[in-house]
Amino acid sequence: MLTHKLKIAGIACALSMLASSFAAAQEWPTKPITLVVPFAAGGTTDLVGRPLAQSLATRLGQSVIVDNRAGAGGTIGAGLAAKSAPDGYTMFLATIAHTIAPGIYKNLPYDFVKDFDPITVVGKVPNVLIVNPAVPARTPADLISYIKANPGKVNFGSAGAGSVEHLSGELFRSMAGVDIVHVPYKGGAPMMTDLIAGHIQMAIETSGSALQHIKAGAVRALAVSTREPSPFFPGLPTLDEAGLKGYDVTTWYGLLVPRTTPAPVRTRLYQTVSEILKTPDMVARLADLGAVPDGEPPEQFAAFIQAETAKWTKVTRDAGVTAE
Repeated sequence: MLTHKLKIAGIACALSMLASSFAAAQEWPTKPITLVVPFAAGGTTDLVGRPLAQSLATRLGQSVIVDNRAGAGGTIGAGLAAKSAPDGYTMFLATIAHTIAPGIYKNLPYDFVKDFDPITVVGKVPNVLIVNPAVPARTPADLISYIKANPGKVNFGSAGAGSVEHLSGELFRSMAGVDIVHVPYKGGAPMMTDLIAGHIQMAIETSGSALQHIKAGAVRALAVSTREPSPFFPGLPTLDEAGLKGYDVTTWYGLLVPRTTPAPVRTRLYQTVSEILKTPDMVARLADLGAVPDGEPPEQFAAFIQAETAKWTKVTRDAGVTAE
């Protein structure tokens, strides 16, 4: 009898806590919200985060404050967000860098898969295989043949060791079976300067950074890195179509919250962001960065994160890429 009463009391307590959680979620938000952006102000991630924050503030009726926490490839901001209270007042804008990090950092202060609840992908950006115009290649097949004829003499640049450009190049090296030399830079801008000058021969750069130089004829685009063609590069093949079957690299920006954030809060966030991504203003803001809006459901985003983490962990380990 006592055991039965204890069970009933336990169920009543759980139902009471659940009711309180739903009531709090229905009232949410009642104070300003923080959006942690793990890269510096003015960078691409920040340029995605700020219009998103402005639109969320308008629709939710509370200020959304962008908190730039740059450093260590985006992992400092991720660690801060992961340890924040799961009450709906901290959001985190993650990128592809956060599925690369587990493969190159030995002691991350968080688990990207276990410590966050995914909300949705805000936008996806193709990378573009580009070469200096002096390189005698008009297609990826031409480039691969040229590299094989000149092993160890073709340099590819990146924004730094462990960056998406670096790992995109390593994946290209592995899948094409070519001998290319990685040249890391302290950012995409100096890398692009040297590519235009001919000090390096190729790169697989984000489309937002490469687009103006492609249009100006300063570099030549050979293919996009995504599985699907890009509307920003009509007629340009994908690397998959060009012969590297299965090659698929997408630079993405996604919204997450600390794990165990109340489900009603997460649902409202997903619905609100999905609406924002359909507005002409947000579509235009993302297009300026070479990005297309996404809005995939949380469950699909979670599966995408797991698949991306597994893929990049293998690439980094095969290439021997590490970071302190």
